[in-house]
Amino acid sequence: MTNIDIITAFVADEFLPGTDPAELPADYDLIATGVVDSLGLLKVIAWLEDRFDLAIDDLELEPESFRTVAAIDDFVARATQTVGVG
Repeated sequence: MTNIDIITAFVADEFLPGTDPAELPADYDLIATGVVDSLGLLKVIAWLEDRFDLAIDDLELEPESFRTVAAIDDFVARATQTVGVG
């Protein structure tokens, strides 16, 4: 599974129960549609830290980074590159 598949499955399981992850487009706006609210965003961030072994700094937290599955995937890619640089 790719990271985007893993993220999509998590979002579908946690926020859209009963939805097939394959039915969730990577560009679907999770925030504007109310799928992920502020508390849900905290849940996503905690899961990302655990699943991808990231230490996410508050300064890195921009809503645009979590608006869609594709944006979350990009955020993870950037964060994992930063971790590897240290």
